[in-house]
Amino acid sequence: MSEFENEILRMPLLALRGLSVFPGMLLTFDVERPSSIGSLDIASKADQLIFLATQKDLTADMPEEDDIYHVGTVCRIRQQIRQPKATICRVLVEGLYRAEAVSIDTEPKAYMADIVKLSDKQERVGEAKMEALLRNCMGLFEEYLRLNPEMVTEQILNVLANPDPGYVADYISQHVRFSIEDKQSLLECLYPSRRLALLSKLLTSELNIMALEKELSDATQEQMSQNQREYYLREEMKIIQAELGEDGLLDDIGEYRERIKALPVDEEIREKLLKELGRLQKQPFGSSEAAVLRGYLDACLEIPWGKYDEETTDIAKARKILDEDHFGLEKVKERVLQYLSVRQLAPDVKGGLLCLAGPPGTGKTSIAMSIARATGRKLVRVSLGGVHDEAEIRGHRKTYIGSMPGRIMNGIIQAKSCNPLIVLDEIDKLGSDYKGDPSAALLEALDPEQNSTFRDNFLEIPFDLSNVFFVTTANSLDTIPRALLDRMEVIELSSYTDEEKLQIAKNHLIPKQRKKHGLKASQLRISDDAVKEMIRSYTRESGVRVLEREIAAVCRKAAGGIAENEFKSLNVKQGKLESVLGPAKYKPDQIRVADEVGLVRGLAYTSVGGEVLDVEVAVVEGTGKLQLTGNLGDVMKESAQAALTYIRSRAYKLGIDPDFYKNKDIHIHFPEAAVPKDGPSAGITVTIALISALTGTPVRSDVAMTGEITLRGRVLPIGGLREKTMAALRAGVKTVIIPADNESDLEEIDQTVRAKLNFVPTDHVDKILDVALRFESEDSLCCTAEIPVQSERCAVRQ
Repeated sequence: MSEFENEILRMPLLALRGLSVFPGMLLTFDVERPSSIGSLDIASKADQLIFLATQKDLTADMPEEDDIYHVGTVCRIRQQIRQPKATICRVLVEGLYRAEAVSIDTEPKAYMADIVKLSDKQERVGEAKMEALLRNCMGLFEEYLRLNPEMVTEQILNVLANPDPGYVADYISQHVRFSIEDKQSLLECLYPSRRLALLSKLLTSELNIMALEKELSDATQEQMSQNQREYYLREEMKIIQAELGEDGLLDDIGEYRERIKALPVDEEIREKLLKELGRLQKQPFGSSEAAVLRGYLDACLEIPWGKYDEETTDIAKARKILDEDHFGLEKVKERVLQYLSVRQLAPDVKGGLLCLAGPPGTGKTSIAMSIARATGRKLVRVSLGGVHDEAEIRGHRKTYIGSMPGRIMNGIIQAKSCNPLIVLDEIDKLGSDYKGDPSAALLEALDPEQNSTFRDNFLEIPFDLSNVFFVTTANSLDTIPRALLDRMEVIELSSYTDEEKLQIAKNHLIPKQRKKHGLKASQLRISDDAVKEMIRSYTRESGVRVLEREIAAVCRKAAGGIAENEFKSLNVKQGKLESVLGPAKYKPDQIRVADEVGLVRGLAYTSVGGEVLDVEVAVVEGTGKLQLTGNLGDVMKESAQAALTYIRSRAYKLGIDPDFYKNKDIHIHFPEAAVPKDGPSAGITVTIALISALTGTPVRSDVAMTGEITLRGRVLPIGGLREKTMAALRAGVKTVIIPADNESDLEEIDQTVRAKLNFVPTDHVDKILDVALRFESEDSLCCTAEIPVQSERCAVRQ
């Protein structure tokens, strides 16, 4: 033990912030605090010795005694550097020995401490263990030097030059980046073996941390190197492309890639698009294939993936919109409101599929547009009239020049929504030829069980059409393929009655045309009677399209007169239409004054609604020829032959010469021969006309009839009863004979028509002879199999 071991020495104290110094080590640091400068001055004037201890709190500017560790190092000041007028002094000190402060005087001018020297303790440790501890610490220190490029590797030689355990521990502790607490623990440890063991533990922990830091640094460096490499390569590519005139391709490729990665689509679709992008990247400048691939990617990226319009669930609001746009059409409105009600209760329900069938001008396309407004969906109209190429629906293969997506996917792109309302207009007018059948291509698109993965030939990726609301329109269901028709919910829009046309004209057409022609309500007035006259004398249609044109003509007349100052306003009344629209185009069907033989009024259903169709039969002497004229179709000719065969089978009971088919020539004629006519519903009409002509019995002029005839005289049901009965009412008919199976259809007939007409349902011709024919006496009734007869012949009088 040294003679100064327990001697208390008083010397200046300098508190270090974030630093520690070990015995035998050199340390350079800056001094700025006045108290620290004062301590340096005291030491410099004495023996150059100063006690350095680390303060616990780095933020304390004037630390108290408890804020400073009491174990520190007595150092010799080797060098001081002070700049003129500078407040900072740089100091180089050398650690001499450990010491412990017994007391600390924290005067502001200079800190002083009473210290006691601390020497390493003697311990009983074998040389082998001590050698193992030394080697372990030196090995760890060497690894530390290797991982820390800032330190000089030759420092290991300083350790090897002095194998003293205490020196080795202090040297390594001074030069390794430990925390202040860990270094203070090493400084306070007076047993060299324990100090080496603690140092080994701290070095191992530090090496683990440094390994993790190096791993993170290497990964970051590798990523930066890769990014830098890609950057340099891209810059070189830009220079090369600029030389070749391709500058901008690389930017486009990057933009395409970012847009594809941002799409909310399945991985299958994303991989497909990235594959096509890779092909585009490999194409040479000016390649036609590159233009095709660009067009393909542009089309795919224009699709509104994941974008849906919010549907309205306000039923009252939807009903108001439908009623504002259209008068009547209750079935269509009810079906749309039912769909919205279901959507309100079950939001996950898919889109619908409606087919609106009816004559031209009945509002099929316009009600479809109103459905879009009422449901809150965007509208896309696709006209299918005259389309005869399957590629129009499914798209062309992108390998063809000028290829593009089909009309359905184009509509999705135009709507910028995945759930629009698509109107497929005139679906009954699709054609087919060697290029394919477009109606067959629509099978997948319109089938709710299949269209969730609809594939357009151009896009070649699946697209979900199940959320799309499809509305198709057609004038006739006969030309729509059965498989396609089976997928659609058909709602028939029948012809408008005159009263409905009047209301539509008053509430919709006249205000619309006034606004279109810049007229005010005070400048043009059209009375209800004038509108009715316009309907009867200037239009003959099931809808209101021609009526709207006639109203537009009236508006033009009014606008012209007002512009030329001929009048300030125009009031159109009944009887004055001829001066505005010219002579009447149609004369109202007038009921015949007298009953005539062989002339019967039938009822026909055409594409423009119902019409009255007269049938004339003339019987002359001859050799049994049957002549049919009037531009008849095969079905109508067969109906006439069936009627003739039925009459031959009932000749005796009808009071007709059984040999009439041998000695009489029969001519059946349908007037308006320029108009093609076909269908089975004129069978009963032809039968009554033949019976009237062969028996000479006149037909009632106020009776019209419709129905298909069989060889046994049965009357079969027909279609278009609503339109036919409206035509009968316009023609002044009082009684309408219909098939008994159509009696249930009377519920669908307009109540005005039903109230003014007398309907006679029948299932057999024999039962309505006394209704259709006017006999000479009231008891002359035709005999049937169920009605007893007084003689073998029917009581029809000649």
